[in-house]
Amino acid sequence: MIWTKTKKTVAGLVLVVSSFGLVAYNSVSDNYFEISKNLDIFVNLYKQLNIYYVDETNPGELIKTGIDAMLESLDPYTVYIPESDIEDYRFMTTGQYGGIGSLIRKKGEYVVVAEPYEGFPAFKSGLIAGDIILSIDGHEVKGKNTGEISKLLKGQAKTDVKLTIERYGEEIEKTLTRENIKIKDVPYFGVIEEGVGYIKLTSFTETASKEVIKAFKELKEKHNISKLIFDLRGNGGGLLNEAVNIVNIFVPRGTEVVYTKGKMKEWQQSYKALNTPIDTEIPLVVLVDEGSASASEIVSGALQDLDRAVVIGERTFGKGLVQQVKPLTYNSQFKVTVAKYYIPSGRCIQKLDYSNKTDGKATAVADSLRKQFFTNAGRPVKDGKGVLPDVEVDLPDAADVTASLLGKNHIFDYASLFRKNNESIVTAKEFSLSDEQYQEFVSFLDGKDYDYTTRTEMVLEKLKKASEEDKYYDRISADYEKLVADIKGNKDKDLLLHKEEILQILENEIISRYYYQKGRIEHSLKNDPRVQESIDVLNKKARYSGILTASADSKK
Repeated sequence: MIWTKTKKTVAGLVLVVSSFGLVAYNSVSDNYFEISKNLDIFVNLYKQLNIYYVDETNPGELIKTGIDAMLESLDPYTVYIPESDIEDYRFMTTGQYGGIGSLIRKKGEYVVVAEPYEGFPAFKSGLIAGDIILSIDGHEVKGKNTGEISKLLKGQAKTDVKLTIERYGEEIEKTLTRENIKIKDVPYFGVIEEGVGYIKLTSFTETASKEVIKAFKELKEKHNISKLIFDLRGNGGGLLNEAVNIVNIFVPRGTEVVYTKGKMKEWQQSYKALNTPIDTEIPLVVLVDEGSASASEIVSGALQDLDRAVVIGERTFGKGLVQQVKPLTYNSQFKVTVAKYYIPSGRCIQKLDYSNKTDGKATAVADSLRKQFFTNAGRPVKDGKGVLPDVEVDLPDAADVTASLLGKNHIFDYASLFRKNNESIVTAKEFSLSDEQYQEFVSFLDGKDYDYTTRTEMVLEKLKKASEEDKYYDRISADYEKLVADIKGNKDKDLLLHKEEILQILENEIISRYYYQKGRIEHSLKNDPRVQESIDVLNKKARYSGILTASADSKK
């Protein structure tokens, strides 16, 4: 997402109705008359509903349902934020909230601690991954979802919350004092190999550029890096100004990074690099994936258009819209799409057209309608459908058995058991499970449900249904049942067939029990094919420079 802020006041519903009515009767504008007429209809309809509906109604719930449905017809980013959700909004823009500092996840009928944040109340009180939350402040929470539990755990800093948890079959009571939690925009940075630095950015809150600058300077000054990988994978965006400031780290002052176009004059704006850059020469790779959106696409797209970085990964999400937050009455907020943004080549990377919907759904920009633009060096790039990387690196789909083990929490549970039985491990970078330890995990799965349906089985099921309808099944049933049995036998070997994939995920989960998010990221890098491709590009000067000067014929 890309957000900006405003300090203007917006009137309430009654004032809006009366003021629009006044404008309508003194104006020849059909648009104002339609606004006035429909607001009048809405108020009268609600009044009649409140008087005559057979059951009691909840005014706040009804109005919010109406508002949400109205805004949903526009785009998914234009939303109403009631006072009760302001804390969540504050977290998305600042990275701060009042709470205990922990990730949680649903497991059966309860919610469990998934990962405490280092240095915050959950961590300091000794909560660990796998702790089952039984009650909060004396109230049982069985059956509640993660959203409900999150609201109960959050609150004003310096207030207490009492938890009853279950750990390895034992009930434990803990009292935690909430704090202001600030999640880091840069959860990890380090040196991948000699001379190659790495920075992971997960969000664009108010501190994003400061954290990136701090990490980059430390890598240069303490580790003397000469190349950099900047990882924006999974980063859904945030504040536009922070995206501009981050691009500014690598490009000269005065460079236009992005400009916006909206209905209002105030949104015809150009955003330029205003600060002195840190390094405009260091070879740079930006990693992206389909989860890289909005502000992440400004950074990756601008650096691509300026021929300042090689972009590696997969095509990004494709969000070229800008939102602004407007305050409403009664401490509520309104986040509204106000503009589209355009990166230096002149392209907008918005994928879906919300102004022209088919059956109520936005459609993707057709390939035939996509326009070609050019980077500073003359490389062709296209608008719509996100940012296409200079080097695409596809990842294989997860095996069915792996997805099942994750979905049924078996990998999560085994990591918790491993932590119980092992007080410490080697560093995150060095840790690995032996063949014997992997076999212990396989033994742990004995008797546990992790059944799954493979794509082959789904196709066979369709074949059976079709053959029954065509009256062929009786003739092929024996062959069909043998094929089903053979597939079942092969599924039993999937834990060995997909060992390497399962092992990587299992090791990462175990490492998080000791070294938390930082350790999880550090360990994952050594087996990351996109990181390995980035290192190869950075270490081969001819390849790096060749990509940034590629001819029109070499890029789709």
